[in-house]
Amino acid sequence: MRRSRECKARRLCRTHVGDSCESWSHRRIGYAGANLFFVSITFSFIAWGVVTNSLILPKLRRRSRDEALRPLLMFHSFRFVGLSFLVPGVVSRDLPSAFAESAAYGDIVAAALALLTLALLPGRLGIVVAWVFNLWGSADILHANYDGIRLGVQAGQLGAAYYLPTFIVPLFLITHGLMFWLLLRNENAVPAAQRLA
Repeated sequence: MRRSRECKARRLCRTHVGDSCESWSHRRIGYAGANLFFVSITFSFIAWGVVTNSLILPKLRRRSRDEALRPLLMFHSFRFVGLSFLVPGVVSRDLPSAFAESAAYGDIVAAALALLTLALLPGRLGIVVAWVFNLWGSADILHANYDGIRLGVQAGQLGAAYYLPTFIVPLFLITHGLMFWLLLRNENAVPAAQRLA
């Protein structure tokens, strides 16, 4: 009965002339899924922004650059979760392999760079590698988003990995921003009393 009503509604709309009832219904569900996907990402950015401003940023301000970078790098060492894009059953078989492989391998490189930076801090070489990591990690996330749009990745194709871009990736991007701020910050501008607090 519902399908019959949808087909009648489709016949009344010129934009759907020539489409099958199934393709019109799937397209409508696809649009709804995409909207919910972007709403989830937006709320995630807002929620993590509040957490960052209230809890994370005040603590980072009281630390030296090397000390402030450490917890952020520890968090990014968990970027190996991006390998889930390659696991059958976690993601849909329809997920484009070009997207899955690029996102997964880009994340594992970012995780390795985060761990390498942790091992080299404190020190000038550690700061150099921190720059390399932060540039790579940011570019990897932006490239994955570009690939997702270019290849037409649907939210449903992500399967259980849906929570990576909607929950974890926004915090990854926010913390990349924090690391750029720390790397550009003049160490002499941080009072010694604050560093010891």
